Amino acid sequence: MLDRKFIVDQVAAVKKNCEDRGMSADVDRFVELDGLCRDKLNEVQELNRQANEVSKSIGKAKDDAEREARKEEGRQLREAKDAAQNEHDQMAAELLQIQRQIPNMAHPDAPIGKDDKANLVVAYGKTEVPKFDFKPLDHVELGEKLDLFDFPAGAKTTGQGFYFLRNEAVLLELALQRYALDILMAEGFTPTTTPDLARNDVLEGIGFNPRGNETQIYSINNTDLSLVATAEITLGGSLAGETLSDEQLPLKLCGISHCFRTEAGAAGRATRGLYRVHQFTKVEMFAFTLPEQSDAMLMHIRDLECRIFDGLGIPFRIVDTSTGDLGAPAYRKFDLEAWMPGRGDAGEYGEVTSTSNCTDYQARRLNIRYKKKGEKGTTFVHTLNGTAVALSRAIIAVMENYQQADGSILIPETLQPYMGRTKIG
Repeated sequence: MLDRKFIVDQVAAVKKNCEDRGMSADVDRFVELDGLCRDKLNEVQELNRQANEVSKSIGKAKDDAEREARKEEGRQLREAKDAAQNEHDQMAAELLQIQRQIPNMAHPDAPIGKDDKANLVVAYGKTEVPKFDFKPLDHVELGEKLDLFDFPAGAKTTGQGFYFLRNEAVLLELALQRYALDILMAEGFTPTTTPDLARNDVLEGIGFNPRGNETQIYSINNTDLSLVATAEITLGGSLAGETLSDEQLPLKLCGISHCFRTEAGAAGRATRGLYRVHQFTKVEMFAFTLPEQSDAMLMHIRDLECRIFDGLGIPFRIVDTSTGDLGAPAYRKFDLEAWMPGRGDAGEYGEVTSTSNCTDYQARRLNIRYKKKGEKGTTFVHTLNGTAVALSRAIIAVMENYQQADGSILIPETLQPYMGRTKIG
């Protein structure tokens, strides 16, 4: 969340940022409450001071009557102090609720627009879009021919949007996972596997809404736990409440987890098959940095995403995400969109990764700080996240771009050592 003083001092900018992002937050009420809380806190402190003075004077009373009168005055002052404290706490709770609804400020260069249609293409990958001398199939049709998926079984056992991977699709998923891990470990990322559940306060700290009509989160009844939508949640939450030394930063982690999303409202040909599902596996990058390191770390993570998909020989483009598509925590975000020949009537780009600099927005909510040696006080770290590879969508990109006229699928050279074969089919 944004700093309380920053919101009060930069009201116009904060309100404009909310408007640009298409998010609603009562900034005027926040400013009003901030003033009321300060006044009420002063009242609490003054009443407490008066009560302490009266308490000290009791022993100096001339007689029992004066002593009892002073005791009564002290009692009334403390009751008034407690009542004022209660009023302050109620206003402070409302203030915090609004503060948590206010999104992060957007980067000055982020495209302004209400949704992803305003995203700006800034670069393309090294691989050109393939030209087929036959009509390419989408991954669902390819998977049916090669016995790689079982969507009916997933629907039967769990529900629509779930699936079984079969045969070489299983090996392809594992190969993609290990391929990405090897690149990240060589770049100093610590590999982890993370829990598939997290406490709701951790989800809220990262910026996800585990409850409510618009949630994309599966919550567990009668608990304070929810299924994670990304390892960003658990990786970020792993250091909640901790203070690091500046010498520990930047700290780079990569996490393998299942991801669960309700995908409410998703429908249509573009979302069929593996593209928009309720469960998938992902390798996620996460970094904790000093404030002055975060801009460079964002570009480092973006470059790694490009390296992974360039290495796979998948055509892609990079888009600078618009304000209306950033989400609340991100200061700036870039998406990689891979070319998918079977998507739409003539092929389309589909999102496969995203990377975000969340500055101190998540760290402030999760209370993650750092301390510089020899200096007093602590400062909030910056947090960044980025998809190394979302396995379900990467499988789509590989299958559709490497399909052959005979219905087989070539395996990218970088994955062949992991799979022990050159072709599926």
